[in-house]
Amino acid sequence: MVESTASVTSGQRAPEARVGGGFIARYVLAFASTSLVLIAPLLVTLALKVERLVGSEQAPRSLGLVVGVGAVVALLANPFFGRLSDRTTSRHGMRRPWMVIGLLGGSLGVLIVALAPSVPVVVLGWCVAQAFFNALLAVEVAVLPDQIPVSQRGLVSGLLGICLPVASVVATFVVKSLTGHMWAMFLAPCALGAVFILLFAATLPDRRLEPADKPPWSLREFLGTFYVPPRRNVDFTWAFVSRFLFVLAYAFLITFQAYFLLDEIGSDESRVPDHIFRGTVASSAVLIVASLAAGRLSDQWGRRKVFVCAAAVVYAVALFVVAAAGSLEGYLVGMAISGLGFGIYMAVDLALVADVLPDTTNVAKDLGVMNIAGALPFSVGPALAPLILIIGGDSYAFLYAVAGACALASAAAILRVKSVR
Repeated sequence: MVESTASVTSGQRAPEARVGGGFIARYVLAFASTSLVLIAPLLVTLALKVERLVGSEQAPRSLGLVVGVGAVVALLANPFFGRLSDRTTSRHGMRRPWMVIGLLGGSLGVLIVALAPSVPVVVLGWCVAQAFFNALLAVEVAVLPDQIPVSQRGLVSGLLGICLPVASVVATFVVKSLTGHMWAMFLAPCALGAVFILLFAATLPDRRLEPADKPPWSLREFLGTFYVPPRRNVDFTWAFVSRFLFVLAYAFLITFQAYFLLDEIGSDESRVPDHIFRGTVASSAVLIVASLAAGRLSDQWGRRKVFVCAAAVVYAVALFVVAAAGSLEGYLVGMAISGLGFGIYMAVDLALVADVLPDTTNVAKDLGVMNIAGALPFSVGPALAPLILIIGGDSYAFLYAVAGACALASAAAILRVKSVR
């Protein structure tokens, strides 16, 4: 049964009424499911699919092409669909229609990738998946400022922060369980995620925009979808830079960890999904505890910056540990430390961003611009990685050391935010 929608006009204020546990649970499960359908291919299946098509020597460059082009699509799709949802006057609400459209379109893209006979078709399918899954992600992120009062944002942001690691564990477990069945490795996460995404969409008390309040459409407004004036929104800009650098470090880690395990650790190809699963579990076990604790403490202390800065430093240390690892055990230790940094960062960063949004009437659009900082690194990272590998003598350890430096730069950037403690 669909809950009623709340009418909204321009000048919408932040919600004041606290939300209940049932709503939070459905929201977190839907967000985790979106993370699942996005992260499952990036962690394992895309790399294995590409290697089967082109061989191990050509695989890193071809994977970089697939992930890079898909990331460009993602960084454009996220704010674009966010803006469309801000302008949607459907009787079903502003966000709900795009959740359903995003899920269906993204799943179609994943199916194309699973059945692709060549790398160009993989690129096509991954672009479709990235476009529609980012439409889904954009509207789900907008639910935080739409529905959650400031007093609960740290808690909810902390819960959302554990979604990615939980999704990563589930994704790697599902993929590992289906090893040898490529199409099932791709599609099973979509089928599982769809259950919780559709449940949340069906029960969301969605905002509804009256047609009379819909702003006029123009080319200037369309171009503004992808831009927030940096000089007028300095804190938003520094938060953007910080997230970009942090996610760039993360993108280096997860995009190339299969090849790191093969070349630096000496894992057999058949064991790579299991080793990635073990690394993901090691990271996620720490991450979940760190994220929940950090989100709650951030609300209680009324502070965001110190948590985000410390998290980025810890994540840098983790990457340096992974870079120095010469064994599977060392890799697992580094991954566990990364869970601490990643958990704290993702728990508090989203709450910090929600506190520095420039315009409460275009929250999905502005969050979409911020989400460019989460998508662009997956284009920049694969583009830079071949050059970094050349400089480092084809050493993935050197690549991860560069990633650690990016995380340290992220910590420095967040210190420039002034309006949030």
